[in-house]
Amino acid sequence: MSNNSGFEQISYADQVVIVTGAASGIGRSAAQLIASRGASVICVDLNQAGLDQTVSEIKNAGGVAESALLDISNQSGVMDLISSLASKHKRIDALVNCAGYPGPTGKFTEEIPWDDFQKVIQVNLFGAIWLTQAVLPIMKKQKYGRIVQVASIAGKEGNPKMSPYNTAKAGLIGYVKGVAKEAATDGITINALAPAVIATPINVNTAKETLDYMISKIPAGRLGEPSEVAEIIAFMGSKACSFTTGFTFDISGGRATY
Repeated sequence: MSNNSGFEQISYADQVVIVTGAASGIGRSAAQLIASRGASVICVDLNQAGLDQTVSEIKNAGGVAESALLDISNQSGVMDLISSLASKHKRIDALVNCAGYPGPTGKFTEEIPWDDFQKVIQVNLFGAIWLTQAVLPIMKKQKYGRIVQVASIAGKEGNPKMSPYNTAKAGLIGYVKGVAKEAATDGITINALAPAVIATPINVNTAKETLDYMISKIPAGRLGEPSEVAEIIAFMGSKACSFTTGFTFDISGGRATY
């Protein structure tokens, strides 16, 4: 086997990849890394200023990127965007869904208004489902695809006073397990990723007691970095990830070793 073959497996040359949540944090790091490996990256987010920055950084580094504004909690918006991107690019090789937000933190479950609870589930779970439903028919026609859903350690272990987020991410892990089996003979792998707490803007408004709790649970004793998460995402979204599907990858500094 030539030395080249390993590079071909992790290369994204000639591939079209959608990265949601690309305006900051894990999504931005993932978009940058995947673009550096040759993909045309479509950066999707609700934050136009952040998107513009991500796209310009990718282009300045010699990569190919474009931006698309989307509220992932809007079902018709999700469907319309994927449909228009498929028409424009004639293919979608990978979907990397990093969009999400923690919602209320530091609150007992009975104190959380139902509208706030529902919104967290709509963004973190429904949005992920709608994206998957939209890209799967395209990937099945191609007989190739990679879907990466960023879940959370919260979905495996549950963080106290974060019940909407725990619920949404646990649901996402369960969703991935089942749909991966449906698409396993179509050249498509669908996997989740469960980060522990990562140094990103999503945590700016997280209650200090919640943040301290999450860090105390990490044997490595520190926050993860977006670049560390991006490395695993880039593998999960590549040709190299060909015989792992329905799995939840760990990036938790040793917190959850299952």
